[in-house]
Amino acid sequence: MLSQQSTTVSGFETAVLYKEPGGGGLECAGAAASSCFDGVRCSWLIDKPQSPIMRPRKLLRALHEARRAVMAKDSGIEWTHHTFNPWWGCVKLSPACAHCYAETWAHRVGMDLWGGDAPRRFFSEHHWREPLKWNAESERLGERARVFCASMADVFEPRIDLDPWREKLWGLIETTPHLDWLLLTKRPGHIKNVYPWAHAPRDNVWLGTTAENQRWANRRIERLLSVDAHVRFLSCEPLLSAIDLTPWLKNQQINWIIAGGESGREARPTHPNWIRALRDQCERHNVPFHFKQWGHWSPEAQGEPAKKIIELHDEAGRLERLSWRPKRTSGRLLDGRTYDGYPRAPL
Repeated sequence: MLSQQSTTVSGFETAVLYKEPGGGGLECAGAAASSCFDGVRCSWLIDKPQSPIMRPRKLLRALHEARRAVMAKDSGIEWTHHTFNPWWGCVKLSPACAHCYAETWAHRVGMDLWGGDAPRRFFSEHHWREPLKWNAESERLGERARVFCASMADVFEPRIDLDPWREKLWGLIETTPHLDWLLLTKRPGHIKNVYPWAHAPRDNVWLGTTAENQRWANRRIERLLSVDAHVRFLSCEPLLSAIDLTPWLKNQQINWIIAGGESGREARPTHPNWIRALRDQCERHNVPFHFKQWGHWSPEAQGEPAKKIIELHDEAGRLERLSWRPKRTSGRLLDGRTYDGYPRAPL
């Protein structure tokens, strides 16, 4: 027997279907959510019929997380204050994309937005006004805030239908001088084709690219360097092998390194020596280093023994035992301390 209850969670009006189990009480059998937080009402199927039954507490958490994925003040991403997405959707491009968290989130709210033929999800004026509030707050406090753009897309994806939305984003960046916009892409070769400040860099834009292994670091960094920027940075996450960044760090061509392991059910392990090597390269050349997370695989010595353990060798054959743990349990300590380096903002 099914019954329905309604609730509201962070702007989500939710209708939850429950089934009566044999022993009494209610278990959530599915949920349809209507979103109004971006000014556009759309219905989502949260729990697919073939998926395990979702308990109410898990459902509420999923709805909170889904809202945060679109746009977040006080972002949960360790190296930014806010996140902003001009749209949702992308195309997988390299090994770093294999277990894309953004695609997973989109699927959780019933949206198929990944692939060259898939549509993109756009947002209303209400959504686009939020950074104006962040900018006003930063001006009032006299403190600059970092905005990661975009966590659910690639701003420089080569699609003509995205050009009007990019133009809208450039205008927003111009009108928010107290925010530092961190534009992270896996397509640095396309920046110069659509970016208006390729040779006249704005003080409040930092340009970055993903470098998950040496091959993609070599390829993407050179393309990133073809565009002028006051701050250039790398996201070495998920870090899938050792990377030597010395040629670019010693000349201060790259101003910031973020490193981290992968999270998620299919997370690939990161050898601690790969992280240590990046840290040491940054220290040697006086470049800020930020260690974001271990993800789901962390050194065995960092906590209680886990049931799931693997042995991983680095390129020199040095062995490390890694345990599978929840992301928060794994934490972000590297050799007993956190690394929270940031580049100095130009303004």
